[in-house]
Amino acid sequence: MARTTTDGGRLGHQELGWTLGVLLRHYQDEVGRVLDDVPQGHRGFQVLTSVVHGDQRSQLALARHLGIDRTVMTYVVDDLVAAGWVERQVDPDDRRQRRLVATPAGRQRLARLELDVRAAEDRALSSLPGEDRATLRHLLGVVACAIRQVDPVDPCEAVESALRPR
Repeated sequence: MARTTTDGGRLGHQELGWTLGVLLRHYQDEVGRVLDDVPQGHRGFQVLTSVVHGDQRSQLALARHLGIDRTVMTYVVDDLVAAGWVERQVDPDDRRQRRLVATPAGRQRLARLELDVRAAEDRALSSLPGEDRATLRHLLGVVACAIRQVDPVDPCEAVESALRPR
């Protein structure tokens, strides 16, 4: 039975779109504060995370993996290069390609960011006990990997690994 709000409207707590929207906005508020000084914000964080933990050999493969337009990816990478966190290097297996490599400064910065993002995510999910947070993370990961038709042991494992408490 749906509850009503004081203005007579129905709460959307049983409707997936409403719940995901509320959670996403709250997540963006919490995590956004942590990523304020990261070039390109959350996208920059995702790219840096994928460069450090992933196995995408090229900028194009990384763009496809993250669902970022390839022209937008160029700007994200340019900003990470300018920050000194990522370098473009010639791929020794294919000299026509450039691969993205995290610098020591980028690895160090990511290590701190991962801790800060995890704390922000925990704040965003603070209404759930720790075990339920882990279950929610796992289930969302399963759905996301299924939608992207990605083997959960493949790139998504890197994401799960990055999200595990240290």
